[in-house]
Amino acid sequence: MREEINCSGVTPLIGIFDMYSASLAAQHYGGMFVSGFGFAASYYGLPDIGFIAWPDMVGFVQRLRLAFPDQRLLVDIDDGYVDAEVACHVVGQLEMLGASGVILEDQQRPRRCGHAAGKRILPLEQYLEKLNLVLETRIDLVVVARTDATDEREILRRAEALAATDADVLLVDGVRSVDWIRKVRAVIGSKPLLFNQIAGGLSPRLSLTELEELGVDVAIYSTPCLFAAHAAMTEMLLKLRADDGRLAEIGDSEVGVASSTALLEANISRRQPRRTVPAPPIGTRPGYRRGVGFS
Repeated sequence: MREEINCSGVTPLIGIFDMYSASLAAQHYGGMFVSGFGFAASYYGLPDIGFIAWPDMVGFVQRLRLAFPDQRLLVDIDDGYVDAEVACHVVGQLEMLGASGVILEDQQRPRRCGHAAGKRILPLEQYLEKLNLVLETRIDLVVVARTDATDEREILRRAEALAATDADVLLVDGVRSVDWIRKVRAVIGSKPLLFNQIAGGLSPRLSLTELEELGVDVAIYSTPCLFAAHAAMTEMLLKLRADDGRLAEIGDSEVGVASSTALLEANISRRQPRRTVPAPPIGTRPGYRRGVGFS
């Protein structure tokens, strides 16, 4: 992932919310974004306001990596699940499982989706302490430093401070205009920049070509799969009621038992290529092992 981010062009990562959406995304894109919004919705049926428990997220990433050994996986870990010690533990777990990277935000509890109102942020020094501990813990994991600041002066102050750390990528979430993307790009120097756009969110809808022209290096699409599933399921249920419960005929291009089973059979772990996990280098931290080449 790090090599691809540092190459020319924009790296797109598609937000997924469960194993089925991941199975579909893997057919079209080489990278996935494990969206906190989508995971909270699908796993708990709750909004993205801090309900996610870190063992649940770690377990989900483990299932993803077994089914998709070659996909780049960027994982949203919110605020690191409150304190720095837990954040470091989660980062170690995810790297051991082969996650490619994580996003760590500077929000304080109660947290909010980055495109929602009511966000509050940690004092910069407190967030930097947590971020730097995470950076010291990771071995080769890509770390995205994220600020949810909304005050214009504070956005630039934090962007500049985060760019001075060893974080690999910077994200200003909920950025409201193209002009502000340019302003952030100007203050962070050569640090790779990530852009998050979400349907109905605060940020403008931009193509990969437009983002590249603005100096963006990574684009995450948090919710298109989730919202498309919402719309399609609603349409199907309304039609089923209107047709007195009679299922529609399945055409050659539509989804039925055979096509769904074929999609899922490809995820059986024994059908994935075998990988040799190298022994941890001498002197590495007890309990942590290098990811299996996915970072």
